[in-house]
Amino acid sequence: QVQPVESGGGLVQAGTSLRLSCAPSGGTFNKHAVGWFRQAPGKEREFVARINWGLTSYAKSVEGRFTISRNNVLDTVSLQMNNLETEDTAVYYCAAGPSITNDYTYWGRGTQVTVSS
Repeated sequence: QVQPVESGGGLVQAGTSLRLSCAPSGGTFNKHAVGWFRQAPGKEREFVARINWGLTSYAKSVEGRFTISRNNVLDTVSLQMNNLETEDTAVYYCAAGPSITNDYTYWGRGTQVTVSS
C-alpha cells in the first residue's frame, strides 16, 4: 500500500509562496498518478492539481500560480504555490492512484494552509 504523507503547510500572508510536499509511506509513487486536493471550511473537497508521468493538469482557480512536480529520485511530489490568495485557505490533501486510471486509491491526512490578508 501507498500511504501519502503531506508536509509543508502553514500560515502565510497573501501574495507569498508556500511549497507542499508529499511522500509515500510504506510504498512508492512508482506507477501512480499523484494529485493534490483541498477542502475549505464548509465546502466540498476540490481538485487542485495532478501529475501522471510527465503530464500535469490544474484547476482553473490555481492555473498559473501553482505548479505540481515530481522528484523521481526522492520519490516525492511537490506543489509550489505562488501568489497565494485568502481563498486558497484549506486543508490540502495528497492522493495517489494507479496511473492507468483516474481513481485515487490512497489519501493522506492533509496539511493546513492558511492565507491571511
